[in-house]
Parts: sequence; structure tokens; C-alpha cells
Amino acid sequence: MTTEKPSGKQATPAPLPSRIGRFHITRELGRGSLGAVYVGHDPVIDRDVAIKTFNPTSQSQSRRSGEQQLINEARAAGRLSHPHIVTIFEASSEGPITYMAMELLHGRELNKLLDDGHKFDYDEVASIIWKLSDALDYAHRHAVVHRDIKPANIFLVDDHQPKLVDFGIARAPNRVAEQLSIDEPPVTLFRNNLLGTPNYMSPEQATGREVDRRTDIYSLGAVMFEMLTGRKPFQSRDTDKLLHLIAHKAADKPHELDSAIPMILSRIVTKAMSKQADRRYQSAGAMTLDLKRYLIAGKRARRKLRMALPMLQTDDPDDAPIIRRTPFLAGCALVAGVLLTLLLMQLQF
Repeated sequence: MTTEKPSGKQATPAPLPSRIGRFHITRELGRGSLGAVYVGHDPVIDRDVAIKTFNPTSQSQSRRSGEQQLINEARAAGRLSHPHIVTIFEASSEGPITYMAMELLHGRELNKLLDDGHKFDYDEVASIIWKLSDALDYAHRHAVVHRDIKPANIFLVDDHQPKLVDFGIARAPNRVAEQLSIDEPPVTLFRNNLLGTPNYMSPEQATGREVDRRTDIYSLGAVMFEMLTGRKPFQSRDTDKLLHLIAHKAADKPHELDSAIPMILSRIVTKAMSKQADRRYQSAGAMTLDLKRYLIAGKRARRKLRMALPMLQTDDPDDAPIIRRTPFLAGCALVAGVLLTLLLMQLQF
């Protein structure tokens, strides 16, 4: 991506560095106002990694803040080891460049899939969200609160396996940002969060209040809401109005927007997105458990249906969803089969 100079002429792309730290740079993945992300090769372990760098040409104050955010991300995520959290390998400074080496992911961000109109089936939504809630539960138990859960920070790799990324504004023990002057107003981090979309903020974030792990639970509920309904919980082009809606208005219940959405999933979203933190799930682990119960109950129901209707089983995948979508008709077929069998037995006598 290129930027424009004040004169209106287009700036030339920055040259590709040949090396950052011990990593050989092979190509650029993306570039923004704060820095760039490259693909690098680690010659020691012989693997490719993603190298996230901070732009060294920024003004001194924003540079200091950006460097702190990058190192904070490394410290927050680097202390975590979970299959659904991006792995951080190294963070350091070399000359004017502050960088972080992390797991190279292949797939797409959830926000891009949603923007393209991708539809997830209900089991997919439950499966993706329970893995993310399990990752958050693990992070929270290690005293790390993400504070910026949104589709752009959820990466889907092979078979829609989710990875939680970007812990730049996470709160973690010994985070660099906590070493700032005590005179710095607490709203600074809140403003930083507004650099992204505020659609997934918790009510306490929207009003600048102190947050804890339950803010992540609310935001994950907002992500789940959008995956189920295809729309964000609150929408407004005016940021102040949007923040007011988040802080004071209850979101619609997903099943009221689409009656096909399972009631259980709708209730999980509603509980996660309660305006009052005390009425939400008090841990991400509790939310994980409800999602697992939904998935297990669904598998058991489908297994019983297959056992009760052996004549309707087929190797053709096009036939399988019909049974799942029309349990009433399947039940009628079962009853009709039983009645027909009884009738034939009576005729034989």
C-alpha cells in the first residue's frame, strides 16, 4: 500500500529490507500508517515467519507510543501458548527498527469473509466461537485481557480454525504501557481503541470506564451476533451515536431477527452481550461450556435420527442437509413407516 505526500504526489513504495534481525525478508504482506508486515525466513529453525515492524519515521511521541504498543503485544501474546492464539517467537529492536516475529498464518481475516457476504452455518459459528472463548479463557487465566476482540483480529486458517491476533492494547502483567507517566489520563487507551471500529466495544469501553475480562466476553458475543445474523449489533455512521447505542440500548435477540437461528445460540449471544457486566458470563470458560453443550446435543440428535431412519441414510451429501433442516418431516416419515408396518402385520393375520 502507498501513501500520499502533502504535495499530492504519490509516494514511492518503501524499499524492501533484505534482513531484519536474523530473519531474511522475502516479501511484504501489508503496510499501514504504523508500520509494515513482512514474510521472513528464520535460517536457524528453517521456517517462514511474519515480521511485524514499527515505522521508524513517525514523530517522536507517536513513535514511542507505537513501539510500546508493539512490545506490549509481544509481551501479552508471547506469554500465551494456545492453539487458537497466534504464536509470538521474538521481539526486539535493531537500530531504528522495532520488530516482532510471529507465526505466519495462511487464510483470511473473519472481517473480510463477513464483508464478502460469507454465510456460516450454525454449527460452524458455535465451533469457531467456542474455540475463541476457550482461547480467551486461557488468556484470562494468565492475567491477559485482549480488549480489542473484533472480526479483524480473528484469523481463520485451515478448515475455519480460528486464531486470535493483535494483542497490541491488551492488559497484561508488566506491560510497557503501565510504565508510562502516572499523569497520563486513562482515556488515552480508549482513544487508541477508537482507531479501529467501535462496533464491538463493550458498554464500559464505550463510556471510558475500567474494563476487565468480561469486556472480551461482550465483544466475542458481538462477533457471534454478526456471524449468526449477517449484521452488526449496532449500526450508525455517527461515532457518538454508535457509542451511545452500545452503552445504553440492548441489542436485538438474534432469533427475533431470523427465526431459523437456534434459540440456544441466541440466548448465548444475549447473555454474553448483557449491558451489565455482572449479568454476562463471568468467565469465558462458562461461555465455552454452553457452546460445547449445544454442539454435543446437536451431534446426539443427528445420531439418533440416523439410527431411527436407516432407510433415509444416503452417501449423497446433497441429501443429508434435508434431514437436518426438516426434523418434523423426518419424524412424520418415521411414524408413517411404523403405521405401515403394523398395517401389513394385521393384513398377514
